[in-house]
Amino acid sequence: MTGVALVTGASRGIGAAVAERLVADGFRVLLVDIDEAGGSALADRLGSAAGFLAADVTLATDAERAVGAAVDRFGRLDVLVNNAGRNSYFDAVTMTEADWDSVFDVDLKAAWLLCRAALPHLIESGAGSVVNVSSIHGRLTTAGMFPYAAAKSAIEGLTRSLAVDYGPRGVRVNAVAPGWTRTGLVDEWLARQSDPAAAMARVDAAHPLGYIAEPADVASVIAFLARAESRAVTGAVYAVDCGLSATFSVG
Repeated sequence: MTGVALVTGASRGIGAAVAERLVADGFRVLLVDIDEAGGSALADRLGSAAGFLAADVTLATDAERAVGAAVDRFGRLDVLVNNAGRNSYFDAVTMTEADWDSVFDVDLKAAWLLCRAALPHLIESGAGSVVNVSSIHGRLTTAGMFPYAAAKSAIEGLTRSLAVDYGPRGVRVNAVAPGWTRTGLVDEWLARQSDPAAAMARVDAAHPLGYIAEPADVASVIAFLARAESRAVTGAVYAVDCGLSATFSVG
């Protein structure tokens, strides 16, 4: 076995692809998600190398319970993938404090809570790795993305700070920043378009590679950052966006 990983937001999309890839790479994986049905079904499909825990990782007690469950089930913890998040867009003037808290609880606070609970075990591992899922909106954004872009910028700051603080103790901390990725959210967006095929063609054409990423593409980069092959990489943010963040629009 390669090691033990905990993946949040693991019931679908990028999180599910990460769980599948890590199991394929020889990891034992605890899937954590608030979606009990989806997470349990995926864990069952992945077999004895995977387990599932239903938890709300915005709660400190649940974050600690998730880390404890991974260690109790598999005996150790080597990798933490903070994938849980939500896409939420508000006007800065009209959004409420409750709106703000709900976004940052999922997109930022949960990652800190999981890191706080996991870091002692990752230090004990001797070669621990944290991979945070950010977004290209952490560095570049478009109109109407508030406060999602602010939360993802904060995730990248958290990544750099923890990389500096815990590198001397044997823990690497990195992030991936996906762009358009073919998940259920993209499918839902396409379904709302008057001409889905034309809309998708416009999106593809905006990317230098001519297509958008699949969840497995993001998972492959996360898997690299989880493994010993990336032992010299920490504090980095990897754009997985088919070149979109290398371009700019003039209208």
